[in-house]
Amino acid sequence: MKAGSRKSNEPRLVGSIVSEMLQVWNNNTHLAVDLKTQLRSDHYAKPGKSYTGVLRRETEYEEFRCDDRFVFTETVSPTAGKRNPHLFDGRFITVTRRDDGSLRLNFKELKVGADFSLERYALGVYNELCLALGGLIEEGE
Repeated sequence: MKAGSRKSNEPRLVGSIVSEMLQVWNNNTHLAVDLKTQLRSDHYAKPGKSYTGVLRRETEYEEFRCDDRFVFTETVSPTAGKRNPHLFDGRFITVTRRDDGSLRLNFKELKVGADFSLERYALGVYNELCLALGGLIEEGE
C-alpha cells in the first residue's frame, strides 16, 4: 500500500474526486442524488412521515451535479387502512389481528344438517387452529 497523493496529469471531474473521498468516510452513503418519488397516499412527501416502498437505483451519471438517480415507489399493502386484517381464513374459523397486535379467533357459521357430525366438526376446528396459530404463536408463550 502506497501512502501519499496520487499523481495524474489528466483532468478529473470534481464529483469523482468527492465520491472517492466519501467512500473512505462512509461507503454506504449516497450524497447529492437525484430522487424521484411516486407516492400513492400523498401528492408530495410530508416531513417526518414514513413511507413503505421500494427504492431503486436507475443509472449512473458522469456529471458533477448528480452521481446517481434513485426512484422511490410507495407500495400500499392490501390490508392498508383495513381494520382487523385476516391472518387466516379457513372453513371453520378465521383469525384476525387487532390494532393492538392481539389475535382474535372467530368461528364461522355452524351449519347443522343431516350429515353433520360433532366429532368431524371438532376435529376440523382443532386442525385449523393448529394450522393457523402454528406460525403465529411460538411454543411457551
